[in-house]
Amino acid sequence: MTEKIRLGFVGANVNSTWAGQSHFPALLASPDVEFTAVCTTRPESAEEAREAFGAKLAFHDFREMAASPDIDAVAVVVRVPSHYEPTKAAIEAGKHVLTEWPLGRNTAEAEELADLARERGVQTAVGLQSRVSPALMYVKDLIEAGYVGDVMTCTVTTFRDGPLQRQSGGTWQRDPAMGANTLTIATGHVIDALRFVLGDFKRVACMVTNQVGQWYEVDTQQYVDVLSPDNVRVSGELERGAAAAVHVGAVPWAGSGYRMEIYGREGTLIVTGNVSSQRGEMLRIQGAQGGHQLHDLEIPRRFVHVPDDFPKGDPFNVGQLYALFAEAIRTGQANLPTFDTAVGLHRFLDTVKEASDSGRELPVG
Repeated sequence: MTEKIRLGFVGANVNSTWAGQSHFPALLASPDVEFTAVCTTRPESAEEAREAFGAKLAFHDFREMAASPDIDAVAVVVRVPSHYEPTKAAIEAGKHVLTEWPLGRNTAEAEELADLARERGVQTAVGLQSRVSPALMYVKDLIEAGYVGDVMTCTVTTFRDGPLQRQSGGTWQRDPAMGANTLTIATGHVIDALRFVLGDFKRVACMVTNQVGQWYEVDTQQYVDVLSPDNVRVSGELERGAAAAVHVGAVPWAGSGYRMEIYGREGTLIVTGNVSSQRGEMLRIQGAQGGHQLHDLEIPRRFVHVPDDFPKGDPFNVGQLYALFAEAIRTGQANLPTFDTAVGLHRFLDTVKEASDSGRELPVG
């Protein structure tokens, strides 16, 4: 068996929501990565995490962890505004680094981190898990093999829960400068899945809007103003000539989840999920060729990079990402979303926002 990659994890608080749902169980089940070190903001929580996950080392300063000779790579899984500093520290220490999406609060941070990683020659990965989803990798393969023939049109919709009432600790996302909202996160993941499967846009017309101007903080019993967008609509033409439309929205109740419809001259592909394109549930793929009856398509094992008994749900695609990250570190060949991938998506979302603000159709370059 190949020696495991020794990983230090920034954001290892045992009470973390997303990391607890996905990264922690994925790492504990990984045959490729060792959960070597944990880092939180306090010595007490760091020691708690070390004991909970069986890590060898605990830190409360990410710079000290990045400098440790006992780790090969660093994962940064904290709130978006805090991505930049620990990611930069890891790169400067010569460590390979995996950072959740969005890579930075804005494109400038993402570009700086990608340039620095390239300069230092480290391997990078970004948490755009749609690109390592077995279902979406298979759909991309089907498209390239001509399953639907020439793609004529594609429509993607995703509606996820966006509660109107929240604890005050969860309302920081109301400020768009924090870099974590429906445009950057939900739309970022969903539109990246489309770009992964069918290629980039050539031109777009967009509407980025806020439908809910206030959230109610249940603990402070106050309303707070919300400036971040909660609905994003993108209409455009892909570089391959196909028409494309995307609508991503945060809705108060019973969000219908994810749906991608791809129509070609010779067939149709439909991809659906209960939440979104990047989450660990195995997306359902249905196809039709030369007829109007859809049937389920089975995903080939060659698109799965984790063991058969790997945890299902949210850990799954994150586990896929860690497996390919470890492979990139060992071989130098990156078959996964990197910081350069992230920069491309950051720039595209800037174009979406500019097109909406200006009310003009814009080229994508």
